[in-house]
Amino acid sequence: MKTNADTFKTTILTLAAGLAGFALARWIGFPAPALTGPALLVMLLSLTGVRLQVPIILRNGCFVIIGLSLGTGVTPDVYQTAAQWPVSFLFLAASILMIFILCKTALRRLWKQDRATAILSSVPGHLSYILGLSTQSGGNIAMISVIQSTRVLALTLLVPFAVGLMGYDVFHPAPPGLGMEPLVLVASFTLALLLGLVLLRFKVPAALLLGGMLLSTSTHLTGLVEGLVPQWASVPAFVIMGAMIGSRFSGVSFAMLRMAFVAGLALTLIAFAVTIFFALCLMQFVDLPLPQVLIAFAPGGVESMAAMALIMHADPTFVAAHHVWRLVILTFMAPVLLGGAEGNDDAHSGKDNKKGGSE
Repeated sequence: MKTNADTFKTTILTLAAGLAGFALARWIGFPAPALTGPALLVMLLSLTGVRLQVPIILRNGCFVIIGLSLGTGVTPDVYQTAAQWPVSFLFLAASILMIFILCKTALRRLWKQDRATAILSSVPGHLSYILGLSTQSGGNIAMISVIQSTRVLALTLLVPFAVGLMGYDVFHPAPPGLGMEPLVLVASFTLALLLGLVLLRFKVPAALLLGGMLLSTSTHLTGLVEGLVPQWASVPAFVIMGAMIGSRFSGVSFAMLRMAFVAGLALTLIAFAVTIFFALCLMQFVDLPLPQVLIAFAPGGVESMAAMALIMHADPTFVAAHHVWRLVILTFMAPVLLGGAEGNDDAHSGKDNKKGGSE
């Protein structure tokens, strides 16, 4: 049984690994080092058998800080670009459906997975929700978890490199700008946390992130608060986010890793190719920067992609809105698809029983 002392040691080790990953990635010249460095180093340590974990209370605080950071980037220009959002939402919905169909087909035909496992592994996002459904569906929970965790990690690493290859500067952070006063930041954090907990009570997707974003947006647009979340608060939040992504591989056996990691990488590449295709198609109809659309469409973790938007100078409101829209779609889509699969399984089971088969 894990004691408080064990949990504390694990947390300190995880944070130390995250900071080391950040420092190393920054020294090497990785894009978005505060996210990519911790995610990669913590994942590698996890796979060697080191137990690493980010406590829920620290993770939730990190989500609120990132949400507050998103809200400080809202300007009147947002209203001008918001008119293009409905078209973008439609393209995003189409990309989600295409990713699901291609990934499910690949898992069924190449990796011979059962329907429930293939469906839940192919849903592009909403990891905690999908894992919850997997406990009720009879799917292979370990397989689903590794494939979905691989998607989040791989996209966290792939997106900044892809944007860099397009010729955009992803190696130099934006000027820090005027930071909030410490007391203002504490007050904003407290109110945002309370709002996030209320949203969480109503099962709103990405509740704590949205709580921070909504509060920060309203206070900045009304002029009650000025300034950005200071780097001494935002950078550690990014590092914790990266460490949390990498720690999802803690406790995964090599046998399961061999089985699921290759499948996860293949599905991630499929998802990323579809994302690029639909992002390029959307560019024919809207006047938006391609990197911004790419980050908004990439089916990574909501909080990690929102953090990516902040680090890479994309419109954080646009990116966050699209990832929340993706979660809303998946919230309704996944149970419907799973129900259809269960119905098909029942039908096949009935046929097998008539034939006297037991497979």
